Amino acid sequence: MLTSNLSDDPDMERERRAMAVRGNMIARRFARCSNEVKLTLFKAYCQTFYTCSLWVRFTQRAYNSIRVQYNNILRMLLRLPRHNSASRMFAEARIDDFFAIRRKRVGSLLNRVRGSSNGLLRELAERLDSPLTRYWVEVAIGRAK
Repeated sequence: MLTSNLSDDPDMERERRAMAVRGNMIARRFARCSNEVKLTLFKAYCQTFYTCSLWVRFTQRAYNSIRVQYNNILRMLLRLPRHNSASRMFAEARIDDFFAIRRKRVGSLLNRVRGSSNGLLRELAERLDSPLTRYWVEVAIGRAK
């Protein structure tokens, strides 16, 4: 989604709402299934974040909102209490948390841009003085959100 101020907040909210719909659908339709089935569905339907590698200009509120939604969907599917530790929940389920997914998506985009046949894109990705490249690298190594 493009906005006049180039904010990514509306796109993050769109993705958060879509993820909430998908998570609720899985929870309702597959409530009686095993946790293994629910985790497989969670990975397939709630870890997409197709545009997250492009999120650069956003508020902490928008970022936290989508991250919390992601955590709460897994809690709901596994029928865990709201106060249950998210990091422990993801570790026990052996599923990537929101931060890991975002790092992987950003790293993948950076690698694709660097390997592109388009010289302009390659140049953009190879320039370490480029703010976008610096940001992608910081996210990929876990220094930025």
